[in-house]
Amino acid sequence: MTSRKTPVLVVDDDVRMLRMMKRMLELEGFQVLVAGNGEAALKTFEKDSPDLVLLDIMMPDMDGYAVCQHIREFSQVPIIMVTARGDDKEKVEGLNIGADDYVTKPFSAGELAARVKAVLRRISSQDKPPEAVFHLKDLTIDFTSHRVTVEGQELKLTSTEYRLLSYICRNAGRVVTPDQLLDKVWGEEYIGAPHLLQVNIARLRKKLGDDAKNPAYILTRPGIGYIMPRPS
Repeated sequence: MTSRKTPVLVVDDDVRMLRMMKRMLELEGFQVLVAGNGEAALKTFEKDSPDLVLLDIMMPDMDGYAVCQHIREFSQVPIIMVTARGDDKEKVEGLNIGADDYVTKPFSAGELAARVKAVLRRISSQDKPPEAVFHLKDLTIDFTSHRVTVEGQELKLTSTEYRLLSYICRNAGRVVTPDQLLDKVWGEEYIGAPHLLQVNIARLRKKLGDDAKNPAYILTRPGIGYIMPRPS
């Protein structure tokens, strides 16, 4: 029996870049779907349900930000934004609207494959929780179904946000450092990328309804890290 190849959707309006990324990923054993613009990307996504999306930002008509927002309306599939060299604004904006990671042009075949594999590995390697359900005030996390609710309303979290929240809550009562979170949630190669963590913490707090100045769930210990109160 032939093992299933992981389907990845690559979106870019540059035909040469699209062909190059397709070839790079096929050599790594992925099934690669391609789309040359935002509208085609959404149609392909709905038809073929890829496991991951590589999404260029700078496209005419519907840019990568718009495509990411549309996908996030109905799916939490991992999304990696393809950004211009050194443009931190693009990276932060992509993370703010729901992307899980980014890769910066120009990149090697090895870097592209590593980014894709790292994100897919994070999705499939959920740690076994010490208990089935976690409660703190109005927050409930059901580890069995991967559901998070606040005041009974289910939150739409990306896979990265869920892993980040899960790790912090499983260490409730203990401070976790930025490097610990980057290592555990993204991988050791991401240690030293604080803006990646800061953007995701801010986005997670917003979804939890947490006031950054007086948070109830994710507290900041300046210069040290983050802590979630232990349930009473």
